[in-house]
Amino acid sequence: MNSLYVAWHTNDPPPVWGPVGRLDYDAPTGVYRFQYTHGAESLHGFQPFDGMPNLDQVYESSELFPLFKNRLLSKSRPEFPAYLTWSGFDPDDPPEPIVILGRTEGLKQTDAVEVFPCPVPDRHGCYVNYFFAHGIRHHMPNAGPVLAQLHSGDRLQLRPHPQNPVDENAVAIFAHDTMLGYVPRYLAADVGRLIRECPEQEVRLFAHRVNRGAPMQQRLLCRLNACWPADFQPCQGKAFEPISQNQSAAIY
Repeated sequence: MNSLYVAWHTNDPPPVWGPVGRLDYDAPTGVYRFQYTHGAESLHGFQPFDGMPNLDQVYESSELFPLFKNRLLSKSRPEFPAYLTWSGFDPDDPPEPIVILGRTEGLKQTDAVEVFPCPVPDRHGCYVNYFFAHGIRHHMPNAGPVLAQLHSGDRLQLRPHPQNPVDENAVAIFAHDTMLGYVPRYLAADVGRLIRECPEQEVRLFAHRVNRGAPMQQRLLCRLNACWPADFQPCQGKAFEPISQNQSAAIY
């Protein structure tokens, strides 16, 4: 995974969410690139990020841009090994920062930005994705006792939740008929399609890690296995397409 999409949402109701940029990492050269997508032009109220004011410019840096670096826990923090473990990584062999960023989604309570990788088929041509369950804190205390009894490898259930007032594509996560949270909204529409189009036995959700000492946003790491329909293409549409057609880049 060398690319992440950057999403932004309005704080005023009704909430509007969408992709506004793409972050790429060229591992052989160690260069990061950021460019805005057409979603940045269409989302009402969006303003360019600090230090990257031009929507039609590609930005390059030999280090992770501050906007994203500040979304990763510092390696000097004593809880950094646990932070990696919660995310399903080996603390003794951590991946590239962009991989950690994609798994943790770069969420901060102080702004309206999150990042996510676009799913790709595995070597068997199947859908495999890891993500943290969203919205757990809104379903406590009912979810608490169930989470306390969950173990890695336990099966979970996916149920479309079209009556959700925020997202008609919402997909809820259940365990033993208790709602725990939701599939992240950037995956919801695609997961809904997998539920509809894949054979039922091929859509399987597991508790990959149950992190009882972690913050709520990292409490439950899920793994979703499914088929990959023949014409399935996630992260499609004009909102995901880069604005810039210029190959030259501004050095950040």
